[in-house]
Amino acid sequence: MKLPSASVAGRDFTASIVVFLVAMPLCMGIAIASGVPPEKGLITGIIGGIVVGALAGSPLQVSGPAAGLAVIVYELVRDQGLSALGPILILAGAIQVVSGIFRLGGWFRAISPAVVHGMLAGIGVLIVVGQFHVMFDATPLPSGLENLMAMPGRLLGLSPDIAAAELAIIVALVTIGVMLGWEKFRPKSLRLVPGALLGVVAATLVALLLGLDVAKVTVPENIAGAIDLPGADFANRFLDPAVIGAALAIAFIASAETLLSAAAVDRMHDGVRTNYNKELRAQGIGNLLCGFAGALPMTGVIVRSSANVQAGATTRLSTILHGVWILGMVAALPFVLREIPMAALGAVLVVTGWRLVNLTHATHLFKYYGILPALIWGVTLVLVVAEDLLTGVLVGIALSLLELIPNLRNLRLKVNREEDGLHQTVRLTGGATFLSLPKLSDILDAVPSGAPVRLDVAGLRSVDHTCAELLKDWLARRRAAGGEVDVFGASGKTAALAH
Repeated sequence: MKLPSASVAGRDFTASIVVFLVAMPLCMGIAIASGVPPEKGLITGIIGGIVVGALAGSPLQVSGPAAGLAVIVYELVRDQGLSALGPILILAGAIQVVSGIFRLGGWFRAISPAVVHGMLAGIGVLIVVGQFHVMFDATPLPSGLENLMAMPGRLLGLSPDIAAAELAIIVALVTIGVMLGWEKFRPKSLRLVPGALLGVVAATLVALLLGLDVAKVTVPENIAGAIDLPGADFANRFLDPAVIGAALAIAFIASAETLLSAAAVDRMHDGVRTNYNKELRAQGIGNLLCGFAGALPMTGVIVRSSANVQAGATTRLSTILHGVWILGMVAALPFVLREIPMAALGAVLVVTGWRLVNLTHATHLFKYYGILPALIWGVTLVLVVAEDLLTGVLVGIALSLLELIPNLRNLRLKVNREEDGLHQTVRLTGGATFLSLPKLSDILDAVPSGAPVRLDVAGLRSVDHTCAELLKDWLARRRAAGGEVDVFGASGKTAALAH
């Protein structure tokens, strides 16, 4: 790895501290939401920072435990036990490494945005209704629907006599109040200070100074004691169909979330673009290590990654250092972590989950692409909540195949790139569907960043919303970087590209 200059290293150093402050409460909160001890999330954050940060194909993306996998991990631990998580992650990581070696990274980006955003919205609902009970120092129920049905009773069960539940909800409300208040009224000079951290600090001080009898985080004296190496019979687990199915599900969902997050991070900066297959291999190695350590699965995480970019990071050094800071905190100051109320972390996750339920995605899909993508979003969300994560995603993908029906005679996309002096001409003919997205993405990303571009879409007979979103994002990124892009022949679903 090439060493950065002193000025670049300075920016990465300060950015790493910001990311560390964002990551600490989320690592612990997501672990608790997953039904495992908080140190499991911290180990994943350390591996995601130090190891995956050094190997990643997306230098500015930050990896660690993700809210998107909390629900599926909770169900796995509940049904198969914590000991099954290691073999599942080892197999899932191996699948990701092999997928990266065989250059399958682009195909994960071909998943319909309606499915991905519907999945994230469903996960958000499940996190909110589950962590709602943690804010009362209670244990979440086994399913999302049970948690949802129990919410009114939890509120009505409060009494004027201040007891454990009442103290816990006060701590949670302090956390949420400080988080939201800070994010609304913070001065511009302190915009990088994360609201989640201040909320947790405020709640911890309230509980400590007032001597409140609420449940606190438990972490071991020695982080090495939190590492659970695979048992002697772990190889036999690979023959269990439930383990194989869970590994495939985690590999698929983690890869899709990681690569879509990497694409979003690319839109935030003008630096090195993501190498998707390299990123997939790095994530696989990270999940292999998490499996051997008995930790949580990891993905690239958009909240921490966006904080990294906004804090001024320019190289992977920031990501690596944030992992070092987590390790240092856990190794040197575990007694500080043990003062954090569980209700405070539950409150952070409630806010995080609520923000995943973004209705703007559904209205955007309906406005620009019609009823079918919006319906896919809604069905995916409902099934994730009512059934399980994998069912929702698979049904969503199956419904997205319906978009191919009107285009069965125009499934083939021809992409020609020509160089005429200083100009680059990209000509699209045929049908642009998610089946052709990897090919289209590779050619567009290969266009030199400084060259003026002519995008000719006159021969494009059809385009689905997955490819339309890819084209819009690519054009927006080129134009934001000051590049000259002229679009010819735009009409119908491609009309918006001309503006």
